[in-house]
Amino acid sequence: MLAVLNDDPTITIIRPQGSINAANSLEFERDLTAVLTRGGSTVLLVDLEAIEFLDSAGLMALISALKVAQNLKWRFSLCSISPSLRIIFELTQLDKVFEIFENRAAFDAARKLSMEVSTLVA
Repeated sequence: MLAVLNDDPTITIIRPQGSINAANSLEFERDLTAVLTRGGSTVLLVDLEAIEFLDSAGLMALISALKVAQNLKWRFSLCSISPSLRIIFELTQLDKVFEIFENRAAFDAARKLSMEVSTLVA
């Protein structure tokens, strides 16, 4: 269900597959928390491109992981959310809580810009 990709040592990308629902949301939440607490990078991107279904338990797993990330001072972002899943985020107004990017390229561009601004300010 979960693929962890580290093509950059400063970022961890998680790409779950299938469904995140009541049957597997606790495992998903544990996996996210394990990634956040093991250290290494300080940026977590959850790529939801391969997610076909997400229920309220799946949303709660994401919210719990976001809280852990915030406590640890990690950047926590989502990307590649299908239109049918985006509606869920919009109806619950979680699109205002999570940092959501259209796709991985949009995330990379925003991250690069953020790093350039940080360099200019420093």
